[in-house]
Amino acid sequence: MSAEQPQSAKHCVYVANSESQDISVFVLHRDGRLESSSLVPIQRPAVKGKSVVLALSPQHDFLYASYGNEGAPPTVVSHRIDPESGIPTAFSSTPLGDSVAYLATDRSGRYLLGASYAGAKVMVHPIELDGSVGAVQQIVTTEPMAHCILTDPGNRHVLHTSLGGDLIYQESFNPTTGLLTPQEPRALHVRKGAGPRFMSFGRIAPVVYVLCELDGAILVLPYDAQRGLLSAPIQTASALPPQFAGKPWAADLHLTPDGRFLFACERTSSVLSAFRVEAETGVLTPIGRYETVKQPRAFQIDPDGRFLVISGQLANAVIVYEIDGATGALTASSQYPVGKNPTWVEIATLPP
Repeated sequence: MSAEQPQSAKHCVYVANSESQDISVFVLHRDGRLESSSLVPIQRPAVKGKSVVLALSPQHDFLYASYGNEGAPPTVVSHRIDPESGIPTAFSSTPLGDSVAYLATDRSGRYLLGASYAGAKVMVHPIELDGSVGAVQQIVTTEPMAHCILTDPGNRHVLHTSLGGDLIYQESFNPTTGLLTPQEPRALHVRKGAGPRFMSFGRIAPVVYVLCELDGAILVLPYDAQRGLLSAPIQTASALPPQFAGKPWAADLHLTPDGRFLFACERTSSVLSAFRVEAETGVLTPIGRYETVKQPRAFQIDPDGRFLVISGQLANAVIVYEIDGATGALTASSQYPVGKNPTWVEIATLPP
């Protein structure tokens, strides 16, 4: 993250556009410039439907894109990423167990996990050796509005959220079979009406950060990696700007790869908030708040931790921010047009 770093690998940015049903592909240059590379259709003819969600394989060689609309069942399209250009090419499509608000592979890339907001369930699909997604092998029902599902860094446990139930479910994960088994207790309750949405596992301290959509809170929860269990929050920070007077609508959060800084966005205020992470405890200290693209729905940080790319649903554009490696402060660069209603951002590293 400093000027003394060696030349970084080539990065490609993928922005999922839900209304235009395509993926904007950019090359992210070392100086933070985005160069438009391709526009990849997800389905043709394009039919406005539910949000398009993306997930990268751990080795960044496959990109998975889900879609769903009135004319087609919920589907995930598997794309192979060209190692030189970074352009994804579709080669397989698979019906999903339901529409999804979140997709993620496990840490080995052998299973694709999905959380269905509309269906109140999470599901597991195997990933074949060629990178294609197999038929659903397990469905677990939840309280309403399942919104995120992640394996922990050890790939032995899974957490998933219910926004409507104010719950974070705790499951054991078998990395050989891909099966989920409820823990005891099965879930951690958070404050009623908070609406837990997205999560991130801490990279320094043993904590999990949970962004709550309905009140803008960021919960810092101790995490027992051996047992796969959460404890009550040790801190409640906020993704909302001072004197916020609207209805909270928090959207996304991510840590820098070194775990020293955390960022979160909120759609009503169109604000991106930055925090410093305390190494020993994982608690957050505010750095600053930044007005950003209109209705910021999703963002991602590049694997070198130097740039943050954020999309605005009402702007139909992304902005690139440079992250100060010493302070975590953000400096905005140009705004770049994408397709209609951008809802997801991923950044892949290509082989040198």
